[in-house]
Amino acid sequence: MIINKKLKCGVRIVMEEIHYVQSVAIGIWVKTGSVDEIEENSGISHFIEHMLFKGTEKRSAKKIAEDVDKIGGQINAFTGKEATCYYLKTLSNNIDKAADILADMFMSSKFDEDEMEKEKRVIYEEIKMIEDSPEDDAHDIISELIFKGDPLAKPIIGTPKSLQGITRESIRKYIEKEYTRDIIVVSVSGSFDQDHVCSLFDDIFSNLNANKPAKSHAQIKYKPNYRVKVKDIEQSHICLGLQGVPLDDERYYSLALLNNIMGGSMSSRLFQNIREEKGLAYTVYSMASSFTNTGYYNIYAGISHDKVNEAVIAIKDELLHIKKDGVSSEELQTAKEQLKGSYIFSLENVNGRMFSIGKNMLLMNKIYTPDEVMTKVDAVTMEDIFKVSELITDINNYSGILIGRNEMDLQKIIQS
Repeated sequence: MIINKKLKCGVRIVMEEIHYVQSVAIGIWVKTGSVDEIEENSGISHFIEHMLFKGTEKRSAKKIAEDVDKIGGQINAFTGKEATCYYLKTLSNNIDKAADILADMFMSSKFDEDEMEKEKRVIYEEIKMIEDSPEDDAHDIISELIFKGDPLAKPIIGTPKSLQGITRESIRKYIEKEYTRDIIVVSVSGSFDQDHVCSLFDDIFSNLNANKPAKSHAQIKYKPNYRVKVKDIEQSHICLGLQGVPLDDERYYSLALLNNIMGGSMSSRLFQNIREEKGLAYTVYSMASSFTNTGYYNIYAGISHDKVNEAVIAIKDELLHIKKDGVSSEELQTAKEQLKGSYIFSLENVNGRMFSIGKNMLLMNKIYTPDEVMTKVDAVTMEDIFKVSELITDINNYSGILIGRNEMDLQKIIQS
């Protein structure tokens, strides 16, 4: 059973007890990410996430690592467009120590200026690593193109220039404004006592401000954007994308299933046509991602420099095929089984369950049980797939990024 309640300090806590395991996962979620940043502090959410591991008033960075190891734990964090999460998994009998480590990092990090300079150098290298991985770079750029003018276009990691301008004072102001009790969720899954867990966190966040200031963003009408990045690499990388559906959209599961049919598995149309039949790419796939108010769908392929036109034509053919003929009942049933299997597999560990209930409560203020999710997947009809396919089958509506050796007119290639 999943329990959702408010702690004494006003922070929400969501808990799922799993009595047959001997572990527990704790996550502290904050509804803050790159969408909350401005150009001058781009990447600050991600930088704060790094800095919370660099020492507190009572623990050095080394001591944090040692204390986690002493309880057999695994600690990590991640920053997204809309949320940041700090989490720790350990044995159930070490839950008090795990909660103390997380709370100490979250509430008492020092943000030492020497450590900040070191960590900036680390993130500079992380930026270089992404740029040295054309596939990752393509995905970052397609997001920027799809959401151009919208806060979702901002890079999570920031830029060397914006990172250089982040100071201890700017971090303090950002946390004061963005890390507030109304947009924090503590998520716990595994073997534990609910009342005891609540007592561990009841007063932890009292010193934070109560509410995050409301923000409004002008609605930006989507239009396709294109970019070609010339680079001396061995393979061209193309990513085509457009806007999709938000997390709570009634078409969410329909698009997830259509994505699976198009490019979400080894039996998908893109994989079978572009890789298996035509031999154009080793890696080809599609993906659908959703946020609070919107989402996106994209198609990626890594191909030979002289096969860009041929690969785009093959992608267009598959989109036209979907538009003209739809999908078969067998394809839909297979996609349903794959989606349900992937979902259930993700829940077969306490971290997976903690992620699921924490993210849903943070971003949608509600939690779907596994049975509810399975029912929603099974309820998708052929008509639902046909309707949602109208979102993705017009090639002229796609933005595109091409990273390769040759300068090309990508818009002409896509729309010809």
